[in-house]
Amino acid sequence: MANNEPVLLRMEDITKVFPGVKALDGVTVEVKAGTVHALMGENGAGKSTLMKCLFGVYHKDGGHIYLEGKEVDFKNSKNALENGVAMVHQELNQALSRNVMDNMWLGRFPKNGIFTSEKKMYDATMKVFDDLGISVNPKAIMSTMPVSQRQMVEIAKAVSYDSKVIVFDEPTSSLTEVEVEHLFRIINMLRDRGCAIIYISHKMAEIKRISDEITIMRDGKWIATHASKDLEMADIIRLMVGRELTNQFPPKTNVPGETYLEVKGLTGLYNKLDDVSFVARRGEVLGLAGLDASGRTEVLESIFGIRTRKSGEIFLDGKPCKNRNSGESIKNGFAMLTEERRATGIFGVRSILDNTVISSLNRHKKIGPLLGHKTQVEDTQKYIDAMHTKTPSQETQIRSLSGGNQQKVIIGRWLLTDPEVLLLDEPTRGIDVGAKYEIYQLILDLANEGKTVLMVSSEMPELLGVCDRILVMSGGRLAGEVDAKTATQEEIMTLAAKYA
Repeated sequence: MANNEPVLLRMEDITKVFPGVKALDGVTVEVKAGTVHALMGENGAGKSTLMKCLFGVYHKDGGHIYLEGKEVDFKNSKNALENGVAMVHQELNQALSRNVMDNMWLGRFPKNGIFTSEKKMYDATMKVFDDLGISVNPKAIMSTMPVSQRQMVEIAKAVSYDSKVIVFDEPTSSLTEVEVEHLFRIINMLRDRGCAIIYISHKMAEIKRISDEITIMRDGKWIATHASKDLEMADIIRLMVGRELTNQFPPKTNVPGETYLEVKGLTGLYNKLDDVSFVARRGEVLGLAGLDASGRTEVLESIFGIRTRKSGEIFLDGKPCKNRNSGESIKNGFAMLTEERRATGIFGVRSILDNTVISSLNRHKKIGPLLGHKTQVEDTQKYIDAMHTKTPSQETQIRSLSGGNQQKVIIGRWLLTDPEVLLLDEPTRGIDVGAKYEIYQLILDLANEGKTVLMVSSEMPELLGVCDRILVMSGGRLAGEVDAKTATQEEIMTLAAKYA
C-alpha cells in the first residue's frame, strides 16, 4: 500500500499510569487508511494498553486521539464501536452459555417492534459470515465450539460494525494454519475496502507477511516506526528487546532416562479420544502436535482428571495412578497449565500473591487452617524474580498484567507444587520472543532436574526446537511419533492429516 494514503487515526503523546508503573510514556502512532499497521514489543511493552486507551477500556492520563482529523475520547467500548473503532481482544470474553448470534448482536438485537427478531438476527449473522467466508452455525452454543471458531465469531462481530479501524490483538494465537490463511484473506479484504487495521502479534513471520508498517514499543515508549519491507526479523528483535537475540531456542542439555509415565488405551467418554497409548520418560520433553480439535488438549485434560475417561489406565513409575480429578492429580505430582488463561487459568480480581500460592497452600499452614503470610510473600517473590515478571507489586490484580506476565505467574504457581509431571497446553501462547526463550529455558531446566514434561503447541518450530519426541494427534487418535532431532514440519503435517 502506498505511503501517501491519508492518516485515518493518530494517537499523539499518549500517557497512561497505573499504581506503581508508567504503562505508556508519550506514545505517538499514526495509522493510514487501507493499510495494516503492526504493533510489536515484548510483554508489558504497552501495546494492548495503548489499544485499550483507544477503545475506551482505559481512560488515558494524557495525550490526544484523532479519528479522521477530529479529536475523540471514547468513554467506553460501546462509544468506540458506535464511532467505527472495533477491537478483537486477545482474551475472548464471550457469553459462553448463549448461541453465536446472541453473542454477535448483544446490545443491539434486531427487532420487530419492541421484540427481538430471531429471524432478522439469524439472517444478519449469515450475511456477515457469508461475506467473510466463515462456516459456523449461528445457533451453536459458544461453549460447545473450539477456541478457534469462537475467535472467528469475534472477528465477524468486529467487522459487523462497519468499522473504519479494527484492532486485532494476537488474533492467530488459537488458530490453525488453515484458519490463519482465512484470517489473512479477511484482513486483505478489509484493507482493500479502506479500513485501517492495527495488528498486534509476536509472530514475526506473520507480521512481515501481512503488515505495511511496523511500530516497535518497549517499556511503554515508542521506539521506531518503519515500512515492513525495510525491516528484517533480526532488526525487529533488536528493537523489541534492546539487545541481540541470536538463538530462538536454548540448547537441549537434558538426557531422558527411564520410563516414568505410561498411558494405556486412553479413551474419552464425552470427547473423541480413541485408544491413545504412549510412554514418557524422566527428564524428557514430550510434544503433542496436531490440528485444531485433533485431541491434543483432551489428552492432557484426561490425564489430569478434568475430562471424564471412558477407559484407559495411567501408570506413574510403574504403579497405577487414578487421577480422578484435579485435586487427586496434584497430590500424585501432576500440574497442568491450561490453554485459556482468562477462562481457566487466572483469578482475575485476585492479587499476584493469591494467584501464585493458590495451589500450594499446604506449604504455608501454621496452626490448623491459619496460613503464614511471610512464607507466601517469599514464595511469590521467588517466582517474580525467577520468571522476570513485570508487576508493580505482589498485591497488583493479575488481570492488570499483560498476557505473557499472567502466564509467568501461573507457571510459578505450578512450580510451587513441586510436580513430577508437567502438562503444558500452549505454554507460550501470546508471549513475546524474549519471554518465550525464558520459558523454553525453564522447561529444559525442569527436564534436567528429571521432571517429565508433556507440551501441546500449535507452533511446529517450537515443538521441534524444545522437545525430544513429538506425538502427533489426528481425529482423536495417535497418528504417529517422530524424533524431534530429525523430523520435519512436513512429516508432522502429514501425520496430523491422517485421520482428520
